[in-house]
Amino acid sequence: MKEVFNKYINNEITYDKYQKIGIISLIIVISGLFGWIYEFIFYYFNGGMKEFYMQGGNFLPWINIYAIGACLILLLTYKLKKNPLLVFLISFFSTGILEYFSGLLIYKLLDGVRFWDYNVEILNFGNIDGFVCLRSVLFFGISGLFLMYAVVPFIIYLSKKINKKTFVTISILLLSIVLFDEIYNLVITKIFNLPSAIDIYKSMGLKYVN
Repeated sequence: MKEVFNKYINNEITYDKYQKIGIISLIIVISGLFGWIYEFIFYYFNGGMKEFYMQGGNFLPWINIYAIGACLILLLTYKLKKNPLLVFLISFFSTGILEYFSGLLIYKLLDGVRFWDYNVEILNFGNIDGFVCLRSVLFFGISGLFLMYAVVPFIIYLSKKINKKTFVTISILLLSIVLFDEIYNLVITKIFNLPSAIDIYKSMGLKYVN
């Protein structure tokens, strides 16, 4: 693992296109899961530690904007891994911009609907229009370090140690399951008027943040 990590930091590792697909697929799956866990824990504290709230709009514990943010960080910082401060700063600002304009776009397109609102949350210092706050981008900046110096090198290590066909097959299968869940809840439910994950979970008595 140490040898792989050192080669990773120095950009000395080579991958074929199938390994790249497998690595990126796992990054998308893990980062979306990571975001779900973070929000699940945060909103427990935000709600006064009285009850847990479901997060995201899928059946699986996965939130798409965290996966998008992880891919953005990977794209912008991969060749800058020797400088952790630069990785942190780029992660901090790029995800802050992503979060702000994603929230604003949703708000405009859906006539005032907010998927998150920092105006009504704890630790919301530096809050800008409820779409982004200092706490969130600090967390994303730190998460960027965790992504680039722990998650990505570990996935690369797996890609080198596991049979390539097995690694790629498992990675793509996991991503396919997650994306089908996402497409079902974003598209299929609307076209065929089917119950979404939120509808079903609410019918089971699970709670979502208003």
